[in-house]
This record gives sequence, C-alpha cells and structure tokens, in this order.
Amino acid sequence: MKTLGIGLIGCGNISTTYLDLAPLFKGVEIRSVTDLNAELAAEKAETYGVRSESLDAMLAADDIEMVVNLTIPEAHYAISKQALEAGKHVYSEKPFVLSLEEGLELTALAKAKGVRLGSSPDTFLGGSHQQARAVLDAGEVGDIVSGTCHIMGHGMEDWHPNPDFFYREGGGPILDMGPYYLTNLVQLLGPVARVQAVSDTPFKTRTIANGPRNGEDVPVTTPTTFHAILQFANGAIITLGASWDVWKHRHDHMELYGTKGSLFLPDPNFFGDVVKMAKPGGEIEDLAVTTHPFHADNQGTQANYRTAGAADMAQAVLEGRPHRCNGDLALHVVEVMTSILKAGETGQALEMQTSCERPLPLGENDAAALLN
Repeated sequence: MKTLGIGLIGCGNISTTYLDLAPLFKGVEIRSVTDLNAELAAEKAETYGVRSESLDAMLAADDIEMVVNLTIPEAHYAISKQALEAGKHVYSEKPFVLSLEEGLELTALAKAKGVRLGSSPDTFLGGSHQQARAVLDAGEVGDIVSGTCHIMGHGMEDWHPNPDFFYREGGGPILDMGPYYLTNLVQLLGPVARVQAVSDTPFKTRTIANGPRNGEDVPVTTPTTFHAILQFANGAIITLGASWDVWKHRHDHMELYGTKGSLFLPDPNFFGDVVKMAKPGGEIEDLAVTTHPFHADNQGTQANYRTAGAADMAQAVLEGRPHRCNGDLALHVVEVMTSILKAGETGQALEMQTSCERPLPLGENDAAALLN
C-alpha cells in the first residue's frame, strides 16, 4: 500500500501519542513536525527521527500530503484553513472547531480544494463501541427510545499544571469531553434533531494544586455544569449530564434503553472495555469481549489505538472510499455541542441545521486491515 506523508502541527502532550502510535498503522508516515515553540518541535523531531520545520515549510513540502492539527482548540479553525488552502488533507484533534460557522466554511473550502477533512475523536472505532454498534444493528435490544450519558468530575486543576484553557471560552466539559460522548451517540443512533439544556458556573475560580503555579487561582469564565436533552432524528431521547463540579457520583458513562432490553457502554474516551446488556426480566450481564483488534490491551492496562481515525482517513484517500471520522460527522457534533452551550445560556430549544450519515461500522476485518 502507498503511504501518505503526514505533518503534525503542534507538539504538545497529544503529539507524543500520535508519534508513538502511528507506526501501528498502514498508509501513514509522520515525516515532519512544527510548533510555535521551535525548540519543542526540534526535541520531538530528534526523539522520533522526523524533521522539524516551520509551518510554511511544512505546507509547501511535496512529501506532506496530510496534516494533523494538534494545536489548542482556539487555533483549530485558522490552522486547518491555512492547511486546506495549501491543498493538504486535514485531520484535526477535537473539538473540530468552536462554531458552526467555522465548520461550514472549512467544509466548503475542503470541497473546493478537492481534499479530505476529518477530526477526532476516533475512540468510537474501539472494540467496545463497535461491539455495541453490532448489538444495536442486529436489533438485540430493539429500538432505542431513551438513554443517559454522564461526564462527571471536578476538573483538571488537581493534576494539570496549566488548566486555564479548560475554564475559558472554548473549554468546559461540553467542548472538551463532549466530542467523545456525542460522536459515539451519533455513530450508534444517527444524527441529533433537537437540543434543550440548562447550565451553570458554580465555582468562579479554580485553585491549581500542582506544579510551579501551585496555589494560583484561575478564573472560570465558561459554564461547567450542563443538563441537556438530546432528541435524535430516529426518535430516541437522551439525557446528557456534563459537569466539572461533582466530587463523586455513581452514574454509568452511557446507558441506552431499547424496546427489547438495555445496553450499558463503557467510557467513550477509551477504546476497549466490557459492554453489558440486560433483557426483559433478566439481570445485567457482561457481554464476552470480542476479538476485535481494537479491543485488545496494547499498553499493559488498556486498549489505545489513537491515530486510527487519521489512518483510516489516509487509507480512504488512497483507496478512494469514505473515511469514518469525516468532516460531516465532526461538523454535526460541533453544532450539537454549541447548541447545548447556547440552549444553556438562553433556555431555548434549538433545532439542528446540519445532519450526517452514521459512519460505516469498523468490523474486525476492517480494523485488522488498518494495522501493520
């Protein structure tokens, strides 16, 4: 198989994940890195045996056909636009962009340039979530009529040395963690039709509890607690609770209630874990772990196949087929997230303007074909 040359834009923590895991996959080769901090880019380049160069040089390089945008969320739109204008395929870290208008513009630009656009998260390609997809598609729990999702914790200031961006516009639990949950829901149930929500900001400051800024207060300027109702085009109604103001809770990550049973899914921020199911009159039981390649622990304690979405996109370019972590899916999720933010602020129920197809499932053979 031919290989697509990849350039990484942004050399923060997540870049290590891509650089470590990209060699697992066919069709992709990271050849270049760039960052506003040239010293950081040079360190990454030396460690991983790739070249370090300016962004302009990367976008002008003939051997870079696709870029992976790992910059901070506020920069996603501008950097992705610049790369698309240079004729590169673009795969972005989540969130894809921070507004529907930005996403629509990038989608139109990619189409005009004849290049692909994609975005993480790719964790829905994991063995657990594809197993749940197969259960739903086989009709084992009937039609999904309702469900719950919970993203609960008390923020990042205890462990993150610079948590500021989590607590300002562009951050918060919806834009930070929402992509994992909402993308998985869309791949399972299809597009969202309508959103309602309420929101609040109970803590106006956060105190950093580690690192060189230990004890410093960070202002909170974006809501940190949301209760949303998502009405899907297929009729399902899902309650989403997302909060960084919770010390402890006992909610499962994701539960789906069907006409023939209930399905319990693990954390959509990860690739592999146990899926559970209950039939009428029966107990909740673990489903047998599948032999799906992205169900297997590959890091000692967990299955981690991040970069799978970018690799699937690269291989799709080479094979002339649709890619799963595609721009339409990412755009729809952005609209859902920003609509939750707006509904929480205004109290309005909002109808979605965008829609998308469910991405193709990634079966065991499909996943194996992505791997070296």
